[in-house]
Amino acid sequence: MVRRERWVVLITLALLQVFAIAVGVYVIAHGTEQLPVSIAAPKPTPTPIVTAGPVLDAAADGPLPAKGTLAGLLGDALGDSSMGGKVAGAVLDTKTGETLFDSDASTALTPASTTKVVTGTAALASLGPDARLVTKVIRAGGTTIALVGGGDPTLAGPKADPKERVYPRPASLATLALRTSKALKEAKITSVSLRYDASLFEGSKIAPGWKPTYVPEGSAAPVTALAMDEGRVTPGNDARSADPPQATAAAFAELLEKNGIKVNDNIRPGVVRPTSPELARVESAPLYQLVERMLTLSDNDLAEALARQVAIKENQPHTFVGQAQAVHQVLARLGADQGIEVHDGSGLSTRNRITPAALAKLISLAASPAHPELHTLVSGLPVAGYTGTLHDRYDQSDSRAGAGLVRAKTGTLNGVNTLTGLVYTVDGRLLSFAFMANDVANPAQAVAALDKLATIVSRAA
Repeated sequence: MVRRERWVVLITLALLQVFAIAVGVYVIAHGTEQLPVSIAAPKPTPTPIVTAGPVLDAAADGPLPAKGTLAGLLGDALGDSSMGGKVAGAVLDTKTGETLFDSDASTALTPASTTKVVTGTAALASLGPDARLVTKVIRAGGTTIALVGGGDPTLAGPKADPKERVYPRPASLATLALRTSKALKEAKITSVSLRYDASLFEGSKIAPGWKPTYVPEGSAAPVTALAMDEGRVTPGNDARSADPPQATAAAFAELLEKNGIKVNDNIRPGVVRPTSPELARVESAPLYQLVERMLTLSDNDLAEALARQVAIKENQPHTFVGQAQAVHQVLARLGADQGIEVHDGSGLSTRNRITPAALAKLISLAASPAHPELHTLVSGLPVAGYTGTLHDRYDQSDSRAGAGLVRAKTGTLNGVNTLTGLVYTVDGRLLSFAFMANDVANPAQAVAALDKLATIVSRAA
């Protein structure tokens, strides 16, 4: 019990930081493989989040829980009728990789947003935690300049509130315009023609397996290399622009005008030469912070951008197909590519298939001292009852004991609910888990059942 008490104290200390980091939290409704009518997901009251904290206690090394007891408790809970007929689960010991519980754990099911665990792992392993996404302005010749997208969907547009305290702090289009205007004035240029280059991302802007309503309903923006406010028409509103690059360029032109640079009316797309001189740039937050945001808020747009960056880094086509190939390439190097089939980075695609064993293994790798580059995957997981997509859960009698202890990524599509994460047992053993339900008729009851399962793992002895 001593180790469990220490864990509670550490989590409590982390939560004291909660008033220093505030972001809005939202949950997005998705669709199932059969493409039924969308179920509107409730939008929780915006709450502060903590994405980092003392989540891995290197000194904790308690005994393994009894397999028989764990199997009995979890087996009964997995039989909850609210979970439907397609249910599977896995529990692993993070230290040894030993499987402690297996209920059809090698069965590949639709993962929904737990796909983001795959995306985060690949991004951290391929690009590294300190990589940044660059948006820049190029001198394209004469008085023509080009706004070049680097695939940063968090770029803040002029309508974003500069006083809003968000994590991580995004790069700003206004800052880029200020730096660009300064460079132009130093070159004695006060009137320009503007082009915009979003060619870094190629192919379709909509992933295989996406419903045609995803963009109109605001689940995600078209996936492009140049966007502001994640393609939103207005920050904080789900309505998306049909053409994020054009909207970003138009906003940039207005900002240049405010800084004393006249912009000709003929703003149009164009691809610039790699050798063209750079006038100005802004950089995103480091990748580890972007991964934390993606996981905590289940950010679809950021997930797609990060998956595409993996394709670029791994020298694969800059497309949805290329990013899927790149992700498998990275996971293969980690020895963790079995049981994973992805067609996007966010989990919106109904074609994705992942086994509980694969998800639990990725979480276990992220917790391992052998992979410090992946530790952000753990710190980005929502904390049960406190942060992100788990902030309003773990308030039922049979899951309340898991509040503050369970850290896990949620997954939600119509008919699909999943949960994968990690937790210390009462004796201080760190375990990873994944539970998946693909035939859900009552989402609220299925969510409660999943939370109960993770709580059972936390109480294992």
